[in-house]
Amino acid sequence: MIDFTVSEADQKILEQIIAEGRAGEKYTRYYEDNEDEILPEKFAEADDFPSLLKQFATRSPEDTPAATFQMLVIMYRNITAGVTLRQGRGALGNAALSAAGTAEQKAKWGNTILAMSITEPGAGSDTKAITSTAKQDGDEWILNGDKIFVTTGIRCEGVVVWATTDKNLGRAGIKSFVVMKDTPGFDILRKEKKLGIRNSDTAAYSFRDCRIPKENVLGYQPDATANKKAADDGYKGVLKTFNMTRPGVAAGGVGNALGAFKFGSEALADEGIEVDWEAGVHHRTAVQDKLIEIEADNEAAKLSVLRAAWLADKGLSNNVEASISKAKGGEVCRTGPQRIMDLLGGMSVSHDHLVEKFMRDGRISDIYEGTGQIQRLIIARNILELSSAELS
Repeated sequence: MIDFTVSEADQKILEQIIAEGRAGEKYTRYYEDNEDEILPEKFAEADDFPSLLKQFATRSPEDTPAATFQMLVIMYRNITAGVTLRQGRGALGNAALSAAGTAEQKAKWGNTILAMSITEPGAGSDTKAITSTAKQDGDEWILNGDKIFVTTGIRCEGVVVWATTDKNLGRAGIKSFVVMKDTPGFDILRKEKKLGIRNSDTAAYSFRDCRIPKENVLGYQPDATANKKAADDGYKGVLKTFNMTRPGVAAGGVGNALGAFKFGSEALADEGIEVDWEAGVHHRTAVQDKLIEIEADNEAAKLSVLRAAWLADKGLSNNVEASISKAKGGEVCRTGPQRIMDLLGGMSVSHDHLVEKFMRDGRISDIYEGTGQIQRLIIARNILELSSAELS
């Protein structure tokens, strides 16, 4: 039986996350307006709260299953509009390393902050359109190409780069390479300016005759035959990371929607407008009915995320459910805050309130880690049992 019950110890952690978020709201507008600045590793207020990492380490098997709890942590972090008081050591590239790296690679780069570099000026969710190239030259690979929208791209110490070894092979020609920032030919072009998630250090990169050792191919094995299979498995392993990163992105979007709903509900309650659950549909106002609709959509999206995580906790395939959660989470992160702003009117776009941040920050959740359109294609292919060549 599916059970999303949160243990008492984990509930305290989630409550602390909310409290930390509230404490970080005093810095939010500054870093929104000064997007070029990078968040410090730790704010002074962080010392007022126990380390979450240490609390996570004390969790027992009786607590909430790991993947499910991870999704709740992401949601709760996004319910408030505060900056993160402590910056973590992990990034998307670390998830790829964990999923597809060899034991030697994990030992070498396991404590390194690794970003993930996939998106290009002409290639986003359609990974087969990647044009960055990788050519083998003896014991080295030579990378050339441009990458944009690299999350944690300034703060990271290295990056997992997707490049094609043969454009004619499409996705089959793509490999993942670990590239450290001090590698000649690897340059940071700029810190991206964005509509939302302005606190995120998102970068654009260029690779010009960037030489890396052959051992930096994710999943590398010394034997040539084994290495080809390992590299293929490595790429597939990186793809599988999306089965958790997509629900994670959706969780962030749902958190934004829940945050906007909480702000809007409280602001309307201050004006005497609250949902009367005892009244029938014909005895409620249009605003009350709209709040119910928004809450129902948010709850459906939340449950879809937890369902994908629950399957991962059980060791079951969650490929379709990951895409469902990403599609639904990406939808409510757009429509939820927007509908709340419709109800609030002028105050929702005022610089005096942070509610507009939920709308701006949530919008990206429908785009990165595979757009909503891509997720619906994946869902349709699985339901109809069609290949990407048959349905695209």
